[in-house]
Amino acid sequence: MENRERYTDKLAKYILAAAGLAIICALCWYFRNVLAYILAAVVVSLIAKPLMKAMQKISIKGRKAPDWLLAAFSIVVVLGTLISLVTSAVPIISSIVKDISMVNIESAARGISVPLSEINEFLRHCLPQLGSDFKIEITVLNELQNIFDVSMFSSVLGSAASFLTSLGIGLFSVVFIGFFFIKDDGLFTSIICSLVPDRHEKTTEKAISDIGYLLSRYFIGVLLEIAGVALINFLGLLLIARLGFNAAIGIAVLTGIFNVIPYVGPLLGGALGTVLGIVLKYTSISPIGLDVNFWAFTAILIAIFSFTQLVDNFLYQPVIYSTSIKSTPLEIFIVLLIVGHIGGPLAMIIAIPCYTAVRVIAFRFFGHIKAIRRLIPSERLITNDKES
Repeated sequence: MENRERYTDKLAKYILAAAGLAIICALCWYFRNVLAYILAAVVVSLIAKPLMKAMQKISIKGRKAPDWLLAAFSIVVVLGTLISLVTSAVPIISSIVKDISMVNIESAARGISVPLSEINEFLRHCLPQLGSDFKIEITVLNELQNIFDVSMFSSVLGSAASFLTSLGIGLFSVVFIGFFFIKDDGLFTSIICSLVPDRHEKTTEKAISDIGYLLSRYFIGVLLEIAGVALINFLGLLLIARLGFNAAIGIAVLTGIFNVIPYVGPLLGGALGTVLGIVLKYTSISPIGLDVNFWAFTAILIAIFSFTQLVDNFLYQPVIYSTSIKSTPLEIFIVLLIVGHIGGPLAMIIAIPCYTAVRVIAFRFFGHIKAIRRLIPSERLITNDKES
Protein backbone atom coordinates (compact mmCIF):
# COMPACT_ATOMS: atom_id res chain seq x y z
CA MET A 1 0.00 0.00 0.00
CA GLU A 2 2.84 2.36 0.89
CA ASN A 3 4.64 1.61 -2.39
CA ARG A 4 1.43 2.34 -4.28
CA GLU A 5 1.13 5.74 -2.54
CA ARG A 6 4.73 6.58 -3.40
CA TYR A 7 4.12 5.61 -7.00
CA THR A 8 0.98 7.79 -7.05
CA ASP A 9 2.90 10.74 -5.59
CA LYS A 10 5.68 10.40 -8.21
CA LEU A 11 3.12 10.12 -10.99
CA ALA A 12 1.38 13.26 -9.71
CA LYS A 13 4.70 15.14 -9.65
CA TYR A 14 5.44 14.10 -13.23
CA ILE A 15 1.98 15.15 -14.35
CA LEU A 16 2.32 18.53 -12.63
CA ALA A 17 5.80 19.02 -14.12
CA ALA A 18 4.52 18.15 -17.60
CA ALA A 19 1.54 20.47 -17.17
CA GLY A 20 3.80 23.28 -15.97
CA LEU A 21 6.14 22.77 -18.94
CA ALA A 22 3.20 22.80 -21.32
CA ILE A 23 1.91 26.06 -19.82
CA ILE A 24 5.38 27.65 -20.09
CA CYS A 25 5.66 26.58 -23.74
CA ALA A 26 2.19 27.94 -24.49
CA LEU A 27 3.03 31.27 -22.85
CA CYS A 28 6.31 31.49 -24.76
CA TRP A 29 4.45 30.88 -28.02
CA TYR A 30 1.72 33.38 -27.21
CA PHE A 31 4.24 36.04 -26.21
CA ARG A 32 6.79 35.03 -28.84
CA ASN A 33 7.23 38.62 -30.04
CA VAL A 34 8.11 39.77 -26.52
CA LEU A 35 10.45 36.80 -26.15
CA ALA A 36 12.11 37.72 -29.44
CA TYR A 37 12.67 41.28 -28.19
CA ILE A 38 14.23 39.94 -24.98
CA LEU A 39 16.54 37.57 -26.88
CA ALA A 40 17.56 40.37 -29.25
CA ALA A 41 18.27 42.59 -26.25
CA VAL A 42 20.40 39.83 -24.73
CA VAL A 43 22.44 39.58 -27.95
CA VAL A 44 22.91 43.36 -28.08
CA SER A 45 23.93 43.45 -24.42
CA LEU A 46 26.44 40.64 -24.95
CA ILE A 47 28.07 42.63 -27.75
CA ALA A 48 27.97 45.92 -25.84
CA LYS A 49 29.25 44.71 -22.46
CA PRO A 50 32.94 44.48 -23.46
CA LEU A 51 32.72 48.05 -24.77
CA MET A 52 31.18 49.26 -21.51
CA LYS A 53 33.77 47.43 -19.40
CA ALA A 54 36.55 49.01 -21.44
CA MET A 55 35.07 52.49 -20.93
CA GLN A 56 34.66 51.87 -17.20
CA LYS A 57 38.45 51.75 -16.93
CA ILE A 58 38.74 55.27 -18.33
CA SER A 59 38.83 58.09 -15.80
CA ILE A 60 39.33 61.83 -16.22
CA LYS A 61 40.92 63.54 -13.21
CA GLY A 62 40.02 60.56 -11.09
CA ARG A 63 36.34 60.63 -12.03
CA LYS A 64 34.53 58.03 -14.10
CA ALA A 65 31.35 58.34 -16.14
CA PRO A 66 28.20 56.90 -14.52
CA ASP A 67 27.15 53.40 -15.53
CA TRP A 68 23.85 54.53 -17.05
CA LEU A 69 25.67 56.88 -19.43
CA LEU A 70 28.18 54.22 -20.43
CA ALA A 71 25.39 51.69 -20.96
CA ALA A 72 23.41 54.11 -23.12
CA PHE A 73 26.48 55.00 -25.19
CA SER A 74 27.43 51.33 -25.63
CA ILE A 75 24.00 50.26 -26.83
CA VAL A 76 23.78 53.22 -29.23
CA VAL A 77 27.17 52.30 -30.73
CA VAL A 78 26.24 48.64 -31.17
CA LEU A 79 22.79 49.27 -32.65
CA GLY A 80 24.16 52.04 -34.84
CA THR A 81 26.77 49.66 -36.22
CA LEU A 82 24.21 46.91 -36.88
CA ILE A 83 21.75 49.30 -38.53
CA SER A 84 24.47 50.89 -40.67
CA LEU A 85 25.50 47.45 -41.92
CA VAL A 86 21.98 46.74 -43.11
CA THR A 87 21.14 50.19 -44.47
CA SER A 88 24.41 50.49 -46.39
CA ALA A 89 22.98 47.95 -48.82
CA VAL A 90 20.13 50.35 -49.68
CA PRO A 91 22.11 52.33 -52.32
CA ILE A 92 22.74 49.21 -54.39
CA ILE A 93 19.08 48.19 -54.27
CA SER A 94 17.77 51.64 -55.15
CA SER A 95 20.36 51.92 -57.93
CA ILE A 96 19.30 48.61 -59.43
CA VAL A 97 15.61 49.56 -59.24
CA LYS A 98 16.27 52.95 -60.86
CA ASP A 99 18.53 51.63 -63.60
CA ILE A 100 16.32 48.68 -64.51
CA SER A 101 13.21 50.85 -64.66
CA MET A 102 14.93 53.32 -67.03
CA VAL A 103 17.14 50.99 -69.06
CA ASN A 104 16.84 50.57 -72.80
CA ILE A 105 16.64 46.82 -73.31
CA GLU A 106 18.22 46.72 -76.74
CA SER A 107 21.20 48.91 -75.79
CA ALA A 108 21.80 46.92 -72.62
CA ALA A 109 21.73 43.65 -74.50
CA ARG A 110 24.15 44.98 -77.12
CA GLY A 111 26.98 45.04 -74.57
CA ILE A 112 26.84 41.27 -74.15
CA SER A 113 25.62 40.39 -77.62
CA VAL A 114 28.26 37.75 -78.36
CA PRO A 115 27.79 35.55 -75.27
CA LEU A 116 24.03 36.08 -75.41
CA SER A 117 23.87 34.99 -79.02
CA GLU A 118 25.67 31.78 -78.08
CA ILE A 119 23.27 31.16 -75.19
CA ASN A 120 20.23 31.94 -77.37
CA GLU A 121 21.44 29.61 -80.09
CA PHE A 122 21.94 26.83 -77.55
CA LEU A 123 18.46 27.34 -76.05
CA ARG A 124 16.76 27.45 -79.48
CA HIS A 125 18.55 24.26 -80.46
CA CYS A 126 17.59 22.41 -77.25
CA LEU A 127 14.06 23.89 -77.01
CA PRO A 128 12.67 24.42 -80.54
CA GLN A 129 9.28 25.41 -79.09
CA LEU A 130 10.80 28.74 -77.98
CA GLY A 131 10.77 29.91 -81.59
CA SER A 132 13.45 31.24 -83.90
CA ASP A 133 13.13 34.82 -82.59
CA PHE A 134 13.57 33.93 -78.91
CA LYS A 135 16.04 36.13 -77.01
CA ILE A 136 16.71 35.44 -73.36
CA GLU A 137 17.93 38.98 -72.66
CA ILE A 138 14.63 40.54 -73.71
CA THR A 139 12.63 38.02 -71.69
CA VAL A 140 14.71 38.46 -68.54
CA LEU A 141 14.84 42.25 -68.66
CA ASN A 142 11.11 42.50 -69.37
CA GLU A 143 10.45 40.41 -66.28
CA LEU A 144 12.83 42.54 -64.22
CA GLN A 145 11.11 45.70 -65.36
CA ASN A 146 7.75 44.22 -64.36
CA ILE A 147 9.13 43.24 -60.95
CA PHE A 148 10.71 46.63 -60.26
CA ASP A 149 7.89 48.67 -61.72
CA VAL A 150 7.47 51.94 -59.84
CA SER A 151 3.73 51.38 -59.50
CA MET A 152 4.47 48.25 -57.50
CA PHE A 153 6.11 50.30 -54.77
CA SER A 154 3.20 52.69 -54.45
CA SER A 155 0.88 49.76 -53.77
CA VAL A 156 2.86 48.66 -50.73
CA LEU A 157 3.13 52.02 -48.96
CA GLY A 158 0.35 51.12 -46.54
CA SER A 159 1.99 47.86 -45.50
CA ALA A 160 5.37 49.62 -45.34
CA ALA A 161 3.96 52.10 -42.82
CA SER A 162 2.72 49.21 -40.66
CA PHE A 163 6.10 47.51 -40.96
CA LEU A 164 7.94 50.68 -39.93
CA THR A 165 5.65 51.03 -36.93
CA SER A 166 6.38 47.46 -35.82
CA LEU A 167 10.08 47.99 -36.48
CA GLY A 168 10.06 51.13 -34.34
CA ILE A 169 8.36 49.33 -31.47
CA GLY A 170 10.83 46.46 -31.77
CA LEU A 171 13.87 48.75 -31.78
CA PHE A 172 12.60 50.72 -28.80
CA SER A 173 11.91 47.49 -26.90
CA VAL A 174 15.36 46.08 -27.66
CA VAL A 175 17.07 49.34 -26.67
CA PHE A 176 15.05 49.68 -23.44
CA ILE A 177 15.52 46.06 -22.32
CA GLY A 178 19.12 45.92 -23.48
CA PHE A 179 19.95 49.10 -21.57
CA PHE A 180 19.01 47.51 -18.25
CA PHE A 181 20.75 44.24 -19.11
CA ILE A 182 23.96 46.20 -19.73
CA LYS A 183 23.60 48.61 -16.81
CA ASP A 184 22.57 45.97 -14.25
CA ASP A 185 25.08 43.25 -14.94
CA GLY A 186 23.33 40.55 -12.92
CA LEU A 187 19.74 41.32 -13.96
CA PHE A 188 19.38 38.54 -16.52
CA THR A 189 21.12 36.08 -14.19
CA SER A 190 18.75 37.00 -11.36
CA ILE A 191 15.71 36.44 -13.60
CA ILE A 192 16.87 32.98 -14.64
CA CYS A 193 18.03 31.95 -11.16
CA SER A 194 14.65 32.86 -9.72
CA LEU A 195 13.13 30.06 -11.79
CA VAL A 196 15.47 27.25 -10.71
CA PRO A 197 15.63 25.33 -7.40
CA ASP A 198 17.91 26.69 -4.70
CA ARG A 199 20.28 23.71 -4.89
CA HIS A 200 21.03 24.49 -8.54
CA GLU A 201 21.33 28.26 -8.17
CA LYS A 202 25.14 28.45 -7.87
CA THR A 203 25.66 26.12 -10.82
CA THR A 204 23.16 28.09 -12.86
CA GLU A 205 24.99 31.35 -12.14
CA LYS A 206 28.27 29.83 -13.31
CA ALA A 207 26.64 28.42 -16.44
CA ILE A 208 25.06 31.77 -17.34
CA SER A 209 28.40 33.49 -16.74
CA ASP A 210 30.18 31.02 -19.04
CA ILE A 211 27.51 31.27 -21.73
CA GLY A 212 27.52 35.05 -21.64
CA TYR A 213 31.30 35.21 -21.82
CA LEU A 214 31.61 32.80 -24.76
CA LEU A 215 28.65 34.21 -26.72
CA SER A 216 29.89 37.77 -26.23
CA ARG A 217 33.18 36.78 -27.85
CA TYR A 218 31.34 34.90 -30.60
CA PHE A 219 28.97 37.73 -31.58
CA ILE A 220 31.79 40.25 -31.63
CA GLY A 221 33.75 37.83 -33.79
CA VAL A 222 30.83 37.49 -36.20
CA LEU A 223 30.61 41.26 -36.57
CA LEU A 224 34.34 41.39 -37.27
CA GLU A 225 33.92 38.58 -39.81
CA ILE A 226 31.14 40.48 -41.60
CA ALA A 227 33.29 43.60 -41.67
CA GLY A 228 36.34 41.66 -42.90
CA VAL A 229 34.46 39.90 -45.70
CA ALA A 230 32.74 43.13 -46.74
CA LEU A 231 36.04 45.05 -46.73
CA ILE A 232 37.84 42.59 -49.01
CA ASN A 233 34.90 42.41 -51.42
CA PHE A 234 34.54 46.19 -51.39
CA LEU A 235 38.19 46.74 -52.29
CA GLY A 236 38.02 44.10 -55.03
CA LEU A 237 34.81 45.46 -56.55
CA LEU A 238 36.02 49.06 -56.34
CA LEU A 239 39.64 48.72 -57.42
CA ILE A 240 39.55 45.67 -59.69
CA ALA A 241 36.01 45.39 -61.06
CA ARG A 242 35.63 49.21 -61.09
CA LEU A 243 31.94 49.15 -60.15
CA GLY A 244 31.97 52.49 -58.34
CA PHE A 245 31.73 53.32 -54.64
CA ASN A 246 27.97 52.91 -54.06
CA ALA A 247 27.66 49.67 -56.00
CA ALA A 248 30.83 48.22 -54.46
CA ILE A 249 29.89 48.97 -50.86
CA GLY A 250 26.29 47.81 -51.36
CA ILE A 251 27.26 44.45 -52.87
CA ALA A 252 30.08 44.02 -50.32
CA VAL A 253 27.76 44.53 -47.36
CA LEU A 254 25.18 42.14 -48.82
CA THR A 255 27.81 39.43 -49.21
CA GLY A 256 29.04 40.09 -45.68
CA ILE A 257 25.53 39.72 -44.24
CA PHE A 258 24.93 36.51 -46.22
CA ASN A 259 28.21 35.20 -44.83
CA VAL A 260 26.53 34.90 -41.41
CA ILE A 261 24.83 31.73 -42.71
CA PRO A 262 27.57 29.08 -42.35
CA TYR A 263 28.72 27.22 -45.47
CA VAL A 264 25.63 28.06 -47.56
CA GLY A 265 25.69 31.83 -47.01
CA PRO A 266 29.03 32.55 -48.72
CA LEU A 267 27.91 30.69 -51.85
CA LEU A 268 24.61 32.57 -51.93
CA GLY A 269 26.36 35.88 -51.29
CA GLY A 270 28.94 35.25 -54.02
CA ALA A 271 26.30 34.22 -56.54
CA LEU A 272 24.12 37.22 -55.68
CA GLY A 273 27.09 39.57 -55.83
CA THR A 274 28.12 38.24 -59.25
CA VAL A 275 24.61 38.64 -60.66
CA LEU A 276 24.21 42.14 -59.22
CA GLY A 277 27.60 43.20 -60.58
CA ILE A 278 26.72 41.98 -64.08
CA VAL A 279 23.26 43.58 -63.97
CA LEU A 280 24.69 46.92 -62.86
CA LYS A 281 27.42 46.91 -65.51
CA TYR A 282 25.11 46.19 -68.42
CA THR A 283 22.01 48.10 -67.32
CA SER A 284 23.52 51.23 -65.77
CA ILE A 285 22.83 54.50 -67.61
CA SER A 286 26.36 55.75 -66.92
CA PRO A 287 29.17 53.34 -67.87
CA ILE A 288 30.64 51.47 -64.91
CA GLY A 289 32.73 48.35 -64.56
CA LEU A 290 36.02 47.24 -66.03
CA ASP A 291 36.11 47.55 -69.83
CA VAL A 292 36.36 43.84 -70.69
CA ASN A 293 34.04 41.35 -72.36
CA PHE A 294 31.20 39.60 -70.60
CA TRP A 295 33.01 36.36 -69.72
CA ALA A 296 36.16 38.15 -68.48
CA PHE A 297 34.08 40.45 -66.25
CA THR A 298 32.14 37.49 -64.86
CA ALA A 299 35.40 35.64 -64.16
CA ILE A 300 36.79 38.70 -62.34
CA LEU A 301 33.73 38.90 -60.08
CA ILE A 302 33.88 35.18 -59.31
CA ALA A 303 37.61 35.45 -58.56
CA ILE A 304 37.02 38.33 -56.12
CA PHE A 305 34.34 36.47 -54.16
CA SER A 306 36.33 33.20 -54.25
CA PHE A 307 39.44 34.90 -52.87
CA THR A 308 37.39 36.46 -50.07
CA GLN A 309 35.90 33.07 -49.28
CA LEU A 310 39.35 31.49 -49.01
CA VAL A 311 40.45 34.21 -46.60
CA ASP A 312 37.27 33.68 -44.56
CA ASN A 313 37.66 29.89 -44.46
CA PHE A 314 41.32 29.82 -43.52
CA LEU A 315 41.64 32.96 -41.41
CA TYR A 316 38.40 34.43 -40.08
CA GLN A 317 36.36 31.33 -39.21
CA PRO A 318 39.13 29.39 -37.40
CA VAL A 319 39.80 32.43 -35.22
CA ILE A 320 36.10 32.95 -34.42
CA TYR A 321 35.08 29.35 -33.78
CA SER A 322 38.24 28.04 -32.14
CA THR A 323 39.14 31.12 -30.12
CA SER A 324 35.77 32.57 -29.17
CA ILE A 325 33.63 29.54 -28.30
CA LYS A 326 36.43 26.98 -27.80
CA SER A 327 34.99 24.39 -30.19
CA THR A 328 36.84 22.27 -32.71
CA PRO A 329 36.01 22.59 -36.44
CA LEU A 330 34.71 19.00 -36.42
CA GLU A 331 32.20 19.81 -33.68
CA ILE A 332 30.95 22.86 -35.54
CA PHE A 333 30.71 21.01 -38.85
CA ILE A 334 28.65 18.15 -37.38
CA VAL A 335 26.34 20.53 -35.52
CA LEU A 336 25.75 22.61 -38.65
CA LEU A 337 25.02 19.50 -40.72
CA ILE A 338 22.44 18.29 -38.21
CA VAL A 339 20.76 21.68 -37.77
CA GLY A 340 20.83 22.36 -41.53
CA HIS A 341 19.14 19.02 -42.19
CA ILE A 342 16.45 19.74 -39.60
CA GLY A 343 15.77 23.45 -40.05
CA GLY A 344 17.47 24.52 -43.28
CA PRO A 345 20.02 27.29 -43.91
CA LEU A 346 18.32 29.92 -41.74
CA ALA A 347 18.37 27.65 -38.70
CA MET A 348 22.13 27.34 -39.11
CA ILE A 349 22.47 30.99 -38.07
CA ILE A 350 21.46 30.19 -34.47
CA ALA A 351 23.04 26.73 -34.43
CA ILE A 352 26.42 27.76 -33.02
CA PRO A 353 25.06 30.02 -30.21
CA CYS A 354 22.56 27.32 -29.18
CA TYR A 355 25.24 24.63 -29.28
CA THR A 356 27.52 26.79 -27.14
CA ALA A 357 24.78 27.19 -24.52
CA VAL A 358 23.96 23.45 -24.54
CA ARG A 359 27.66 22.56 -24.24
CA VAL A 360 28.15 24.83 -21.23
CA ILE A 361 24.99 23.54 -19.52
CA ALA A 362 26.06 19.95 -20.12
CA PHE A 363 29.51 20.67 -18.67
CA ARG A 364 28.17 22.46 -15.59
CA PHE A 365 25.26 20.16 -14.72
CA PHE A 366 26.33 16.79 -16.10
CA GLY A 367 30.11 17.00 -15.91
CA HIS A 368 30.17 13.90 -13.72
CA ILE A 369 29.10 11.76 -16.67
CA LYS A 370 32.12 10.22 -18.36
CA ALA A 371 30.98 10.80 -21.95
CA ILE A 372 30.40 14.52 -21.37
CA ARG A 373 33.62 14.87 -19.38
CA ARG A 374 35.58 13.35 -22.28
CA LEU A 375 33.78 15.29 -25.02
CA ILE A 376 33.95 18.63 -23.20
CA PRO A 377 37.26 18.84 -21.33
CA SER A 378 37.39 21.58 -18.73
CA GLU A 379 40.53 23.11 -20.25
CA ARG A 380 38.58 23.92 -23.42
CA LEU A 381 35.87 25.77 -21.51
CA ILE A 382 37.60 28.97 -20.55
CA THR A 383 35.39 30.97 -18.24
CA ASN A 384 35.37 34.45 -16.81
CA ASP A 385 37.05 33.21 -13.65
CA LYS A 386 39.87 31.53 -15.55
CA GLU A 387 40.45 34.53 -17.77
CA SER A 388 40.46 36.94 -14.87
